[in-house]
Amino acid sequence: MTPLLQVEGLTRRYGARIGCADVSFDLWPGEVMGIVGESGSGKSTLLNCLAGHLRPDDGRILFDTRAEGPRDTLAMSEAERRMLGRTDWAFVHQNPRDGLRMGVSAGGNVGERMMAVGARHYGQIRATAIDWLGRVEIAEDRVDDRPTSFSGGMQQRLQIARNLVSGPRLVFMDEPTGGLDVSVQARLLDLLRGLVREMGLSAIVVTHDLAVVRLLAHRLMVMKAGRVVEAGLTDQVLDDPQHGYTQLLVSSVLQA
Repeated sequence: MTPLLQVEGLTRRYGARIGCADVSFDLWPGEVMGIVGESGSGKSTLLNCLAGHLRPDDGRILFDTRAEGPRDTLAMSEAERRMLGRTDWAFVHQNPRDGLRMGVSAGGNVGERMMAVGARHYGQIRATAIDWLGRVEIAEDRVDDRPTSFSGGMQQRLQIARNLVSGPRLVFMDEPTGGLDVSVQARLLDLLRGLVREMGLSAIVVTHDLAVVRLLAHRLMVMKAGRVVEAGLTDQVLDDPQHGYTQLLVSSVLQA
C-alpha cells in the first residue's frame, strides 16, 4: 500500500526564527495524525505548509493522487493545487467564519463546494445539502438561514458539512474544537469521529488539547520549537511519554 501523504524534510523559516524544521512522516489511507505542542511550537506552521497555505523553504510533500499516483504538491501548478483543495483535500479552520461564506445560506455554503466540483442540478444540490446538514445535526428548516444566525458550534458543524460534501480523502483540522464550550466540544468530537470512520477519511489534526487527539488520532507527533520531539501511537505516547517535554505536557493536563 502507498502512503496517502509522504512528508520529507519539511522546513519553514521566518527570517532567523524556525517555524518548523526537518519534519518527515507518512500518513496512510484512513489514518488520523494528531500534532500537539504549546503555542509557538510550530504545529500550525506545519499544518499550513502541508495544506498549501504557506510555502516551505525545504522539503517535499508527496500526495497519492487518484489519476497519477504520488505527486509533489509543491511542484504542482496553482490551478492543480486549487483543484486538489476542492476535491481530495479539505481544511477545517478553528474559527468557522474563516471557512464559511457568512452572507450565504447554510444550504448555499454546502452547495458552493458541490458546484466547485461540477454539480449543476439545483434540486440535487439542495437535496444533498439538506442531507449533509442532517448528518452534522442541523435541522432541515435551517437550510435557508445564514450562518450569522447560528451558534459557534453550529457554525463549526456547517463548516464540516461544507468541507466533506465533496468526499475528500484528506482533511486538515486546525484546533477544530477551540473556543467552544466543553459540552459542545464533546458533541462535535463525537460527530467528527463518526464521520472520519464512516467515510474512511485521513486527517491531520492540530490541537493543544490532548483529550482531542486521544479521541480522534491513531498516531501523534509532539512538537517543540519547530521540531518533532516525540512520535508514536497516540495511547503509547500519552500513557508512557519518553521525552521530557511530552512528560510536562501530559502532567500539566493531569494536574489541571
